Amino acid sequence: MPREYLKKASLTPKSDATEVHETVKTILADIEAGGDATALEYAAKFDRYDGNVLLMQDEIDAACALVPEKLKQDIRFAHDNVKRFAEMQKGTVSDVEMEIVPGMIAGQKVIPVDAAGCYVPGGRYSHIASAIMTVTTAKVAGCHHITACSPPRPESGVAPAIVYAAHICGADKIMAMGGVQGVAAMSFGLFGLPKANILVGPGNQFVAEAKRILYGRVGIDMIAGPTDSLILADSGADAHIVATDLVSQAEHGYNSPVWLVTDNRPLAEQVMEEVPKLIEDLPELNRENAKAAWRDYAEVILCNDREEMAATSDDYAPEHLTVQADDLDWWLKRLTCYGSLFLGEETTVSYGDKATGTNHVLPTSGAASYTGGLSVHKYMKIVTWQRATREGAKPVAEATARISRLEGMEGHARAADVRLAKYFPGENFDLSADG
Repeated sequence: MPREYLKKASLTPKSDATEVHETVKTILADIEAGGDATALEYAAKFDRYDGNVLLMQDEIDAACALVPEKLKQDIRFAHDNVKRFAEMQKGTVSDVEMEIVPGMIAGQKVIPVDAAGCYVPGGRYSHIASAIMTVTTAKVAGCHHITACSPPRPESGVAPAIVYAAHICGADKIMAMGGVQGVAAMSFGLFGLPKANILVGPGNQFVAEAKRILYGRVGIDMIAGPTDSLILADSGADAHIVATDLVSQAEHGYNSPVWLVTDNRPLAEQVMEEVPKLIEDLPELNRENAKAAWRDYAEVILCNDREEMAATSDDYAPEHLTVQADDLDWWLKRLTCYGSLFLGEETTVSYGDKATGTNHVLPTSGAASYTGGLSVHKYMKIVTWQRATREGAKPVAEATARISRLEGMEGHARAADVRLAKYFPGENFDLSADG
């Protein structure tokens, strides 16, 4: 029996994206042509904020003073976890070299990008954790300049907790500007900032589209869509916890898909009964987001067994993947397509979103089938180098000349020929294409 949809989505996250591209393309072109002044015009229109674009030290100090000490402790706790995990990741790559053939040495060198632009959402929710995730990893990677950019509130500016998080995590500049105009300012090097080599961080569909359009001129962490989450649950799962976890991710936005995949019909039916009740108990804004996400984008899928469940999950390649099922080691070994994996009831996506240490900037919309999430490695260029003795280069030159002529690339062949002629005068080499 094929997988059975007990609940099927009526929309996909791309259903409302028709006009976004042209709008964003126009804004980026305007700001690139008009510079600081045009960016400020868009900021006045969309942010409705007339304070300093780049926060001064006294403004940073004042914002930090507004953050309660307990929240500061929580931010420092999360920062420490993210920092230690990023340091561990950084330790997995290093400068290396080897002698390919006698006298021919090739190597790898790891170089951090110079300037990183970290976008921190601040619209519906103040994404304190995004400041921690993006700025900390850039700092650990060794970026020389880090800009944290977040939308200001019209009267009060950037949320104080975001300012505090960006500051203690190592941001060199904190910019009060949101949306496409904020992304453009970092990319084009406005307001005295260095041009960003890489743009990272989550954002709404306009921010995501701006990064997509700019990709190639600058690096990006990934092309992101609305956040999505999938739960794999068997008969031993707690339906109330499963339902709560689905709702916790649906509150991200009206178009944030959540999926339940199970081999147990009674569990699926109980979860489907509980979710609307849990949504109704949320605060108003969260409730409206979760209600729309559950109604239009959520799916509940019934499978025959755990292998079909795993195959279904891999097909969806979710951003967040939770397993609430027996034999967690089997699932860890079997599953291959996800942004971040949460094994067992004792962990939850919310932990990873805020404080575990693993990054919460993750691939969405099926991109987990080919990429992972934001890590310290995203800010680091792995480049190669080589050097050789004349004797060491001799067999390489001979092979290069013959391969190049076989390809029809005579100029390449002659670059090898001249070295052989200079270094080994009088020697006879057969460098024709047919060897």
